[in-house]
Amino acid sequence: MNEAGITTFGALLLLASLVAILSRRIGLPYTAGLVVAGAALALSPLGSDLPLSREIIFNLFLPPLIFEAALQMPWQRFRDELPLTLTLAFGGVAISAAVVAAGLFGVFGWSWLGAAFFGVLIAATDPVSVIAAFKEMKAEPRLAMVVESESLLNDGVAAVGFAILLGLAGGAGLSFEAALVSLGWTVAIGIGSGAVAAFAVLAIAGRTEDHLVEVTLTTVVAWGSFLLAEHLGASGVFAALTAGIIVGNKGWRRAISENGRPHVLNFWEFAAFLANSLLFLLIGSHEAHQPIALFSGALAVVIPLTLLGRALAVYPLSLPFRGTRMRLQATYQHVLVWGGLRGAIALALALSVPASVAEHRQIVVLAFGVVAFSILVQGLTIPTILRRWRLAAGEAAV
Repeated sequence: MNEAGITTFGALLLLASLVAILSRRIGLPYTAGLVVAGAALALSPLGSDLPLSREIIFNLFLPPLIFEAALQMPWQRFRDELPLTLTLAFGGVAISAAVVAAGLFGVFGWSWLGAAFFGVLIAATDPVSVIAAFKEMKAEPRLAMVVESESLLNDGVAAVGFAILLGLAGGAGLSFEAALVSLGWTVAIGIGSGAVAAFAVLAIAGRTEDHLVEVTLTTVVAWGSFLLAEHLGASGVFAALTAGIIVGNKGWRRAISENGRPHVLNFWEFAAFLANSLLFLLIGSHEAHQPIALFSGALAVVIPLTLLGRALAVYPLSLPFRGTRMRLQATYQHVLVWGGLRGAIALALALSVPASVAEHRQIVVLAFGVVAFSILVQGLTIPTILRRWRLAAGEAAV
């Protein structure tokens, strides 16, 4: 990194710190403040050349964010909600993507391939946006667990759907059976990569009580598990999620020393803050450069269509659990629909759509538009909703 790069990095950190102080003082979600600050930054010389690509989002920002979220996720609670969250993740992405794709095909006459690309990438609620938002708002524990878990899981589903579409765009034929095999590969190899990386690193960590070494090893497993899975054509998110859960639940008892645990947690809290700050500043900066006004008519249709797809996924898929301990009360379902924020994952996938797809330009701009609405409108209203329905931590839900 040259001198200009170091100066830019320092300026971004200072801006992120100021936004954090101001956001918490006035009680607004930190991520929304970062996006607004990033948009303002875009008007300055500093923000004119800030990079944002799929590779930067996936290889730099996602591993620490996913790993840190999983590190503090209790396995027992995650497992208890797994039938519900898997249903919402797998079924929800399929339903939501189908609704959005059908709408784009029917209303705007998009090609089926372009409509399917957009439907899949916008269907998954983004774990980066969701986790950051719910941590800031201190949402009720079970609600936060369901929303965050489902968001982490459905990203993997969207990724494999997107990969299948990439194959079709490249001229490869793919049957329904082959799609199921691809889905199974993505999930199984992703989970396996995370487990192998986590247990290998924990075996090494168990031989030391040096907290600096322990922190370093968790850093290796966070990026190592993610990149290994991506290299194998599987889901890096599933890998980092698995690795984080294993380290956060098995590591404390078997490998990470009692003295090292607070150091590990503090390091990853800072790493997540740093990654969130830089990522949302970059998103805001690039939002300002998108010609969203040229597509405002389409955006006025796409945003309600995206919300409709989410609603048609959440409400029907919650019905089978109505008579069980995993029942989702009505207010939880409403928050799942409105609180299903879109963010970095949608943008990363939109930036990966092949230029050969006829609607490539519209897909990128509309994805940025939906993300802006999601963070700045949905994200800013969620605190009010949580307070109104008493869904913040320590309050009884109604």
